[in-house]
Amino acid sequence: MPLRGHLLELRRRLFLAALGIVIGAVGGWFLYNPVFNLLQQPLLDAAARLNQPVNINFGGMATALDMKIKISFFIGLFLTSPWWLFQLWSFITPGLTSKEKRYTVGFLGSAIPLFLAGAFMAWAILPHAVKILTDFLPEGATNFQDAQTYLSFVMRLLIAFGLAFVLPVVMVVLTFAGLVRSESWAKGWRWAIVIAFTFAAIMTPTPDALTMILVALPIVLLYFAALGVCILRDRAVDRRTAALDAEIDAYDV
Repeated sequence: MPLRGHLLELRRRLFLAALGIVIGAVGGWFLYNPVFNLLQQPLLDAAARLNQPVNINFGGMATALDMKIKISFFIGLFLTSPWWLFQLWSFITPGLTSKEKRYTVGFLGSAIPLFLAGAFMAWAILPHAVKILTDFLPEGATNFQDAQTYLSFVMRLLIAFGLAFVLPVVMVVLTFAGLVRSESWAKGWRWAIVIAFTFAAIMTPTPDALTMILVALPIVLLYFAALGVCILRDRAVDRRTAALDAEIDAYDV
């Protein structure tokens, strides 16, 4: 496929993915209240622990509506994750044979749980982060969190961790499609560790090193697990290629 064809295919896949998220956002609109309550629960827990007001503040006339729209799309992103992950798969591997297309089930079957697991991990560290940061609140003070800042941060955190957990699956997909050899992934393992810890340091809102390590470690382990799968795949392909070459040489003789 020429470059223009790839760009057109990318545009089509992005449009289909965005359309699915928009449809999911319609359902997210009706789930706004329970999801909003979950997102602000860490602040409510902090207020109960400190016995001081810690609340979300909607500072503008249209802030509440703006946040409802954003959270609706945020919900739609999670509800439609099988759909847009399928679009990602379809763009990365357009040239698979009918036999190889069975990998779709394996890709979606691993990418969706990993995306949700990454988001769950981010959600698990959020109360810990809120606890540490609100403990600096002086006695008698009031902490009003700007709704745009707090909720946008939480949503970005969940999405970023979800996508970080999906990246090892993309590694395997590119290797199975024959686009990248496992040797390339193996050569970049040092950079993978540096990037994982840098990502954890940026996305972890607490100053302690332990939380950063606990966040980076699963990402690093997933990278090496994906690397192991890629190595096994390449070895199997090399064995089949060597056997085929031997048959051809024997036939020529």
